Amino acid sequence: MDAARCPGCGYTYRVAEGNELEGFAAGTAWSEIPDDWTCPDCGVRDKVDFVPVVREAA
Repeated sequence: MDAARCPGCGYTYRVAEGNELEGFAAGTAWSEIPDDWTCPDCGVRDKVDFVPVVREAA
């Protein structure tokens, strides 16, 4: 999986970019994100709610 998108606000976690502010270096796989992690933008959706994005259009 290349990315995962929050169905509430649209925030997208991209594996290639990671999220330094959340403590995830570039290349951090989605499976390595803690199960209790919540969306950093809306804070409403949990990791389990995120929708997989297999390939994003350029």
